[in-house]
Amino acid sequence: MTAERTDTVPSPGVQPRDGQSVPVSVVPPRGAATGFRLPAVRRPARPDTRMPLLVADGVAALLGSLALTEGRRHPLLVALLIAGSLLVRPRGDRRPAAGLLEELPALWGRVTVAWLALAALAAAYGPGHALSLRTVVTGLVVQAVACCALRGAVHGRRRAALLRHPLPALLVGPGAAAQRVAAAVLRHPRCGVRPVGIVAGQPEGEGGLPVLTTGEEVKRAVIQNGVRAVLALGPAARAEHEGLLRELAGSGCEVWELDAGCPSYAVGERLAGFPCRRLDLSPARREGLGKRALDVLVSGTLLLLVSPLLLVCAVVLRISDGPGVVFRQERIGRDGRPFTLLKFRTHRPVDEHESATRWSVANEHEMRRFCRMLRRTSLDELLQLWNVLRGDMSLVGPRPERPYFVAQFSQAYPGYAARHRMRAGLTGLAQVHGLRGDTSIEDRSRFDNAYIDDWSLWQDVCILLRTAVALVRPTGS
Repeated sequence: MTAERTDTVPSPGVQPRDGQSVPVSVVPPRGAATGFRLPAVRRPARPDTRMPLLVADGVAALLGSLALTEGRRHPLLVALLIAGSLLVRPRGDRRPAAGLLEELPALWGRVTVAWLALAALAAAYGPGHALSLRTVVTGLVVQAVACCALRGAVHGRRRAALLRHPLPALLVGPGAAAQRVAAAVLRHPRCGVRPVGIVAGQPEGEGGLPVLTTGEEVKRAVIQNGVRAVLALGPAARAEHEGLLRELAGSGCEVWELDAGCPSYAVGERLAGFPCRRLDLSPARREGLGKRALDVLVSGTLLLLVSPLLLVCAVVLRISDGPGVVFRQERIGRDGRPFTLLKFRTHRPVDEHESATRWSVANEHEMRRFCRMLRRTSLDELLQLWNVLRGDMSLVGPRPERPYFVAQFSQAYPGYAARHRMRAGLTGLAQVHGLRGDTSIEDRSRFDNAYIDDWSLWQDVCILLRTAVALVRPTGS
């Protein structure tokens, strides 16, 4: 856990002046990062649905079950074969144009595993249901061939549709490199992508595609061409135009990072020979029921276990430092919504303006001994477990900040506002990497967005364990 302290030291990189008013808008409006507002959210051009592939796998498993003799064609065995074939599936089709040959080894391997598991279950079910080697081999071959044929038909229809109606795409990056990539993509129509424009800081290079340098030009190109795909040329272009890319992703576009030079990451997919990977830059990240269940279970259990400790801390703080045990402060949570954060008071601000506009840096020499102990051990933050239980926060996520600083950091640091795609947390990836207290806001923003982009329930568990280890040997903040 980490706590933001109320003190009189201004924030790093932000120097509030006397009499400066607190901005009313705490999160930049949609489109502010790019200077324009894109059309309303549209359905993705090619919905990433796997239903046709699921149907193909299910039909193939049903055909494979016909190899079972009448006496052994038990409905339970057939159901297990179909369920196993659907659960153990190869990686889904996520490229602009995919084929059967790439997933052929995985298909045969998964069908083999399904039939071997079925044979083992049948033998365990009873001697009369044991499957012969001939039955297993016949069913395996029939299902694998049917699966390849049906999946090939699905991929063929998708490729044919993309050849007839390729995805209009914008290229984002340096003009000369973008013109070169666009020419290569246009020479390979099987990619299913048709570049229609280039977004660059300034026109450079010669080529047939128009170079878009202003927000209005990008907006016009998106509307007129029905842009549904975006190719960012490398990490540098992604970082420079992050706000634009998130805006385009929010409007329904697929966003891909493509390396026009030497690959800077492991090559998993290619487009016209260039290594590429799909990016998840959706404006809001679905956390899932598992994350919320973990929050409720852990926060509820901890509140019950530490309630005597909370009572003792409150009584000692009241006796040693007077009334006003609980400190309440407005913070910004998911989607820019404000909430009231709770913690034990360890320092008294001069007034509400100082509390809202002064950066939080520890100043332990002015505190009583018990307050210093609360801060060093992070016990003052245990009350935020109630915020987690209520749903204002999560156990793991970006640390919430005050409206004043959210407004300023969102303008000063690209990607800071994107931290609000997920619920704020007691601890996070930035905190377990030492980014707490008076540390780089840019680094925090980068770690927070990396956590959201790569989120998994196991990652939350790992961060919680690393936080628990850090609390055993506290260093203060």
